[in-house]
Amino acid sequence: MSTTAHIGKPTSRVDGRLKVTGQAKYAGEHNIPDLAYGVAVSSAIAKGRIVKVDASRALQVPGVIQVLMHENTPELGRSDESYRDEVAPPGSPFRPLQDNQIRYSGQPVALAVAESFELARYAASLVRVEYEREPHITDLERKLKEAYKPREREGIPLTHKPRGDADKALASAAVKIDSQYRVPVEHHNPMEPFATTVMRHEDGKLTVYDKTQGVQNVHDYLCNVFGYGKDDLRVLCPFTGGGFGSGLRPQYQVFLAVLAARELKRSVRVTLTRQQMFTFGHRPMTRQRVALGAKPDGTLEAMIHEAVGETSQFEDYSEPVVTWSSLLYRCDNVRMDHKLVKLDLYTPADMRAPGAVWGVYAIECAMDELAVKLGTDPVELRLKNYTERDLNEDKPFSSKELRACYKQAAETFGWAKRNPQPRSMREGNALVGWGMASGMWEAMQLEAMAKAVLTPDGKLVVSSATEDIGTGTYTVMTQIAAEVLGLPLEKVTFMLGDSAFPKAPVEGGSFTVSTVGSAVYAACHQVREKLLKLAQKMDRSPLAKARLADVTFADGQIRVGADPSRAVSLADVMRHSKLDSLEAEASAAPGPKRNKYATYTHSAIFAEVKVDQDLGTIRVTRLVSAIAGGRVINPKTARSQILGGMVWGIGSALLEESVIDQAFGRFINHNLAEYHVPVNADLHDIHAIFVDEKDEIVNPLGAKGLGEIGVVGVAAAIANAIFHATGKRIRELPITLDKLL
Repeated sequence: MSTTAHIGKPTSRVDGRLKVTGQAKYAGEHNIPDLAYGVAVSSAIAKGRIVKVDASRALQVPGVIQVLMHENTPELGRSDESYRDEVAPPGSPFRPLQDNQIRYSGQPVALAVAESFELARYAASLVRVEYEREPHITDLERKLKEAYKPREREGIPLTHKPRGDADKALASAAVKIDSQYRVPVEHHNPMEPFATTVMRHEDGKLTVYDKTQGVQNVHDYLCNVFGYGKDDLRVLCPFTGGGFGSGLRPQYQVFLAVLAARELKRSVRVTLTRQQMFTFGHRPMTRQRVALGAKPDGTLEAMIHEAVGETSQFEDYSEPVVTWSSLLYRCDNVRMDHKLVKLDLYTPADMRAPGAVWGVYAIECAMDELAVKLGTDPVELRLKNYTERDLNEDKPFSSKELRACYKQAAETFGWAKRNPQPRSMREGNALVGWGMASGMWEAMQLEAMAKAVLTPDGKLVVSSATEDIGTGTYTVMTQIAAEVLGLPLEKVTFMLGDSAFPKAPVEGGSFTVSTVGSAVYAACHQVREKLLKLAQKMDRSPLAKARLADVTFADGQIRVGADPSRAVSLADVMRHSKLDSLEAEASAAPGPKRNKYATYTHSAIFAEVKVDQDLGTIRVTRLVSAIAGGRVINPKTARSQILGGMVWGIGSALLEESVIDQAFGRFINHNLAEYHVPVNADLHDIHAIFVDEKDEIVNPLGAKGLGEIGVVGVAAAIANAIFHATGKRIRELPITLDKLL
């Protein structure tokens, strides 16, 4: 790019005022005339079948319109393919209210619809369901012997071919560790519950306001399931109150809301309760084994990483857990294994940095154990086994500034002052521990489209059917567009969250800036080219012989170099051309050059904990994370992303766990009072550093994405710090005081 008026500058959210003043409307807030309300009835058993649904008492209440259930719901979507959305794993997707089978506790078995939310909730409480129970299993440990190799999700390899002979190398290694790591189920718990408001028009068409991370994914799902034509419904989601992966797939409330609107021929809203937010996808519980063998100098000779995760009875959900080990470190003898166990739970779902959060936790704790056994500094051990190539795919990295991450984070943290002996650092009655870990996440780019429209008043509107799930998408896309055309931010409007806009994938995986940002960049560049051609046709144009490479777009003008005397304003170009608007629509996709490289973000995290030596209570008093994420479009929103990820890491390390009552097969702490997440009192000194990293391969912007990398490795750094403080190695998350004592 020729200028940097906006990109790289800390910029406040362009949608911030709408949010803080309450003008931003979320899916469950739109004012629709003659609106009916639906409340789902959840199953009370984990496995079996429905014998009878008695809705008679509910239907006797004035104002109750209908109770929908499998007995009065038409057959919809005759094949699995009809229900399979764009990010669905292999298997048979769940079909709400389509039969009498109960597959998991909390499954929707009916929908009470009434004239008000309160009436609908009361009606739902009156619905009586008679079940025939079947034995269920929700305990991963009981089914480990039945673990199997799953069908892989498209484009997500779970393992890679072995290198060398890892078992033989481990057996003969001078120094070795062989450890088991256990991690629990976690739930996303965004502040905004899942809700859908369906507005039915007189012609039978629908406008669907849905809480989602992909309006076009929901649109296609609804069209396929209900048989609607592409133009028969429109899905809108201009604002999302957090998603973290829970909104990548259409959740069952959107099915129930559209079903009710279609059957009752009126507008309907369905909102899930906080308890029902625990009745769909979650981060899967996982068991891992990591075995490392090394020479006395710390050179890795053997690496074995095995994982067993859980999935539902009807889909093969899997995520890349074990691949991160050999991506992070150089080793000639590597073996990976990933298996699944089917449980009577709902299908797990992608949750912020899926696979990496659990996989990197295990390998980074194992590396710390190896460093202790070797008597080596943990940072030095990682540098000793540093790799400049993705050895899984045998490709060079497009860029990798992890060494700089280690250096800058260590210096900021004061790592050189660390006494390596466990229990050697104290502050009053507290044992002080310092730990560190590495982090890594993919820097992906998918295909997307964007449209740019410039009007004679110098205003630019850019659109794409992406989302803003709180990451700052509105803002960074505005910055990119303003940068390319040299406009002030207030002259640019970016529009998203509409299924009718140019095609874009779901927002997730930290690929939105890379994917949609590249499309915005391309569309605005086409407008640049058109503007220059029009400017050259003006009488006595100072740009008549200028090439595109010779001009800059700045301050609403096209200039030759930086010479303001040889300039034409965009407004004059538009006026002279007598155009009502100048439009361009462009697509962007990964180029062939990119395929020759491995593209990843990296991080180094340093943590300080203080553990009360009598009570075992743990405080994370300092966190420093250095991030190599390519070009940072907006340091202000980027810092917010990293800090939020670090808070998530504290939650994984110390607090978050969805507890299953195995007798009933249901999550029992299904609320924000008992599902613990970090609060202000848990947070102390948190510091994020952005390491300078140039990457001309990853995409035209050089930006890698930052949503996931902030959380990866944080739990391991904290766990390693707890070992340093106490001398006790806890290999099961979350690390609670009872495990320490």
